[in-house]
Amino acid sequence: MNIQEIPLTPDNQQFGIALGGQQMTMRLTWRDEAGWLLDLMDSAGGALVNSVPLVPGANLLAQHAHLGFTGALIVMVDNNEPELPTKTNLGIGSHLYFVQE
Repeated sequence: MNIQEIPLTPDNQQFGIALGGQQMTMRLTWRDEAGWLLDLMDSAGGALVNSVPLVPGANLLAQHAHLGFTGALIVMVDNNEPELPTKTNLGIGSHLYFVQE
């Protein structure tokens, strides 16, 4: 099993990343009502997934299997509680991992 932590900070951010050999752009945005939301764009900037909430313990890409992702994006929190990442603890007390079997 290959586990890659995606380094994050508790700020809105956008960056290029390779997940399972596929180059894409990842954007994380804080929304007061919804919390942290994830967008993924292909290398040309086309939307792959939009506004996926960062929910701990779930594969954030599960409902998008038809797009051919070769792994899972999973949020974990340090205290192992099923709480959502907060505005100030993303990348500190809550972490995003790309997991390939």
